[in-house]
Amino acid sequence: MTEAATSVSRKRSGPRVTISDMADALGLTKSTVSRALNGYADIAEGTQLRVKKMAAELNYQPLSYAQAVKTGRTRSLGLVLQLSDHDAHRPFLAEFLAGLSAGASQEGYTVTVASADTHDTLVDTFRSLAQDGKADGFILPRAMVDDPRAKLLRAERVPFVLYGRQQDPTGCAWFDVRGEDAMRDAVRHLADLGHRRIGFINGKTIYTYASLRLQGFKAGMAECGLTIDPDLMRDNAVTRSDGQAAAGAFLDQAEPPTAIVCAVDNAALGAYAALAERGLTVAKDVSIVAYDGTQDGANAQPPLTTFAVDNRNAGERLSSLLIRRVRGEPVENLRETTAATFVRRASTGPAPAGPTPSSNKNF
Repeated sequence: MTEAATSVSRKRSGPRVTISDMADALGLTKSTVSRALNGYADIAEGTQLRVKKMAAELNYQPLSYAQAVKTGRTRSLGLVLQLSDHDAHRPFLAEFLAGLSAGASQEGYTVTVASADTHDTLVDTFRSLAQDGKADGFILPRAMVDDPRAKLLRAERVPFVLYGRQQDPTGCAWFDVRGEDAMRDAVRHLADLGHRRIGFINGKTIYTYASLRLQGFKAGMAECGLTIDPDLMRDNAVTRSDGQAAAGAFLDQAEPPTAIVCAVDNAALGAYAALAERGLTVAKDVSIVAYDGTQDGANAQPPLTTFAVDNRNAGERLSSLLIRRVRGEPVENLRETTAATFVRRASTGPAPAGPTPSSNKNF
C-alpha cells in the first residue's frame, strides 16, 4: 500500500473510505477526485491514474444513489431493441449483449435493455427513457439512412453511439464494420475463380449498411473489369424467402449468373433453396458469398462462404465509446471502423466451363 493510502486508512473517521478522505491525502479537491473517478476529459490523465490507483488500493466503493444525485448520472447505458424487425437482431444478439455488458462493467456501468414493438413506437420508447433519466446515453444498433433515433437524441442533447455510420456525421459517434470492403473482396474472390456474370442481393435499404455494401459491390465489379447487369440486382432481401425469390429471378433468366453475392447470410441461404428447386448445385453451378458469419451459414450444406463479424467485440467497443462520450469526449474522437473476417467455405468454386444451366427447362 502506498504512503498516501496508508495515511487514509489511519485517518478515516468512518468504516468506509470517502472522497473527502482521498482528497485530503492526495492534496486535491473533492470535485477533482470525483471527476477523476468518473473519467472526465478535463482531468489530466496522470491525475486520473493517481486517484484510481488509490481507489483500487483502498477498495473505494461509491454509494451509487448518492453518486447519481451528485452527477446526474445513472451509470447505465441504454439499448432499445425493435422487436418488429425481420430477425429482432437474433443472429447476433447474445454475443452483442455479452460484449455490451463486458465493456460497461469494466467502467462500473450496467446496460438497460428495453424494446419497442413497432417502428412507430421506437422513437416514443427512446423519448420516454431519456426523459425519465433511465440511462446516461444510448447505443443505436443498425444505423438507419434517415435515423429518427439519432435526430431525437441530438435534439435532446442525450449522448449516443451508432452501430453503423451516418451520411451526416454531425453530433454522431459510431462503431462499424466495413461491409463495403467485404462486398468488394467478395467480388474479387469470385473473379479470381473465373466468374464474370455475378448477381447481387442487397439488404434493407432503410439501413446505411445496404448503401455501403452496394458501393462495395460496384467497386469490386469495376476493379475486376466486370459489367453490372441491372437484371442481376435486387435489394430489401433479409429473410430466406426474400433471398429465394431474388435468386430465383436471377436463375430464370436466359443468361443466369454463375455467382451471387448476398449482403446477409439469410438471403444467401434462401438462394440455396432457389438453386435446389431448379436442380442446380451450390458451388458447382452457382457460387454464393454472403456476409454475417451466422451459425446457420456454417451449418448449411455446403457450408456458406461468408464474411464474419465479431459482434462481442462490437458490443465492447460501443460501450467504451459511449462511456467516453458521456464523460465529454468530442464525437470526432469517437468514430471507429474495423474489417470483417473472410471465412472461405464450400459454397464457392470455379466458374462453370460452359454456360450455367438455365433453370427455364424445369418449368
